[in-house]
Amino acid sequence: MRRHPRRGEAGREVTVPSEKGAEVGRRIGVGLMYGLWKPRVLGAWRMPATGPVILAVNHSNILDGPMVMGVSPRPTHFLIKKEAFIGPLDPFLIGIGQVKVDRSGADRGAITQALDVLKTGGVLGIFPEGTRGEGDFASLRAGLAYFAVRTGAPVVPVAVLGSSEKPGRLIKGLPPLRSRVDVVYGDPFEAGDGSGRRTRKALDEATERIQKQLSTHLQNARRLTGR
Repeated sequence: MRRHPRRGEAGREVTVPSEKGAEVGRRIGVGLMYGLWKPRVLGAWRMPATGPVILAVNHSNILDGPMVMGVSPRPTHFLIKKEAFIGPLDPFLIGIGQVKVDRSGADRGAITQALDVLKTGGVLGIFPEGTRGEGDFASLRAGLAYFAVRTGAPVVPVAVLGSSEKPGRLIKGLPPLRSRVDVVYGDPFEAGDGSGRRTRKALDEATERIQKQLSTHLQNARRLTGR
């Protein structure tokens, strides 16, 4: 497992998220997601096979992240709120290359780790809405635009549909076991305007551009899947 210590933007020592660990997480996810539910994956071929990529995923259920990790053609490092890193989940999530984020402020360590994922040609998974909700991309935070504009990595929209349609009998917070969950990938796009500017105005414009692309993809995904 690759863990190279280095200094973050605030001078704190951080480690590069493990690519091998993320691949282990992907393989675990494959077994769990296909074993417990019936994923239908559409358009995964649209994800670039190599190089940095940002997956922008809608978020309406706790299953969305693990589902995308399991069905993704490449290992994915998700930005995950620090509250999820409790007990034995803390070393496990770190071991499979996920990035712990403190949402109470600007988490410089998490920002550095996320940038390192992209700089080394990895896949960064982001829930641009910031938290679970309707999963409709109606309100986006600026973090996605920052990473996309700063690194130039293409953004691939991902719509997860069916994870929150109805609660399961065994675990109310998850969809029924063996139910179908659709994961639809969209075409990659550039969030910036090509100028390389990282001003507040440029990031605001990039966020608007991203929201339009994600909303359009979600509408297309719903038509495609009938959900």
